[in-house]
Amino acid sequence: MNSATSPSRLAQLLVDAHQERSPLGEFDADLQPTDKDAAYQIQQDILRLRGVKPGGWKIGSKSLTGPIQGSPLPQNCLFASASEFDRAGYPQVGLELEVAFRFNRAFTPRDEAYSDDEVMAGIGEMAATIELVSSRFAAWPKIEPLTQLADLLNHGALIVGEFVPYEDSFDFVNPTLELTLNGASIVPSAVANPAGDPRRLLPWLVNHHTRQGLTVPKEFVVTTGSYTGIFFAESAGQVQGRIQGLPAISLTLV
Repeated sequence: MNSATSPSRLAQLLVDAHQERSPLGEFDADLQPTDKDAAYQIQQDILRLRGVKPGGWKIGSKSLTGPIQGSPLPQNCLFASASEFDRAGYPQVGLELEVAFRFNRAFTPRDEAYSDDEVMAGIGEMAATIELVSSRFAAWPKIEPLTQLADLLNHGALIVGEFVPYEDSFDFVNPTLELTLNGASIVPSAVANPAGDPRRLLPWLVNHHTRQGLTVPKEFVVTTGSYTGIFFAESAGQVQGRIQGLPAISLTLV
């Protein structure tokens, strides 16, 4: 199979699981990606099979200096604050409070990599987001990391707050924040983005995306990892999030 022109079999299985709201059970182990390049190709295949364009990216790292990875976000999985979600549409409902950015310019493909300074100078806006984390795999989270990466890095939906002009002085490392479900705090005792300052992730995203011959447009929403870990909501209710200095954000689970 020519992966440049034909979608992978795993991508098709994941798209079927998404459309049928039926998590994927056992599958041929040979279908699992063997490296990150294969996983990223499956991501592109999934978007193509679903007939959607990317509306942004989710990116993250598990440590201050660790490797960075991410996934494009289907445009039809981006929602405004105060949106309502049917829990039946998501096998799992994980909640994460994050900061997202938009750029003040487009980044087009070119031969040389974009420098950190170029990317940082291109940050235009920032907002609070809540990612609804879910998976197309019935056995998740007991799934190989590369296979989770291929599955859009466990992305379900992204609720996007109101954007405000970027401020370099904003406390991205230790922000004051709140996240509640039905009025009860679901913030863990330790609050931190494992990547440290999430802005360090942005140059990777710009260069990864443009190396594929794709432009990073100004309107892309780039969400940069959770400050609150992941909380699995077992019930319906109202979710409220706030990061001091940014407009509040909410969603309803029904």
